[in-house]
Amino acid sequence: MSKQQMELLVGGFILAGIGALLVLTIKVANVDLSQSKDSYSVEAVFDNIGSLKVRSPVKVGGVVVGRVSAIELDRQLLSPKVTLRLDGRYRDFSENSSVSILTSGLLGEQYVGLEPGFIDEDTELLTDGDTIHDTRSAIVLEDLIGQFLYSMKSDKN
Repeated sequence: MSKQQMELLVGGFILAGIGALLVLTIKVANVDLSQSKDSYSVEAVFDNIGSLKVRSPVKVGGVVVGRVSAIELDRQLLSPKVTLRLDGRYRDFSENSSVSILTSGLLGEQYVGLEPGFIDEDTELLTDGDTIHDTRSAIVLEDLIGQFLYSMKSDKN
């Protein structure tokens, strides 16, 4: 093998390593490069969002149907308002659907769980700009531990 062939082989190996590192970085950062133009946004107001982040997945039964696109404080209610961008392929969610902030595993990432509501002739489907009113806030592990410790202390008295 000549020196030039060896250098080309090493260069190709380095480029493949850089490409693999780039793909890994995109996967870890939850970046979706296939931005679907057919999507719609809905909002939900929670009491506590825990450590939910922008670009966290929105899942129905484990299937990703959208992502969190914005998190801000509602100025009137002084509660966190989360904007969910749902894929346009999934337009069958009714206005009586509910959302919860859930955790993958015990200490995993948080995501939004969307529970579809029932659909009948009087129920309207969610459209762009609608608000989901039935929300369940995140369970904060530190609060649970504090409540447990407080209840143990009061049981001893």
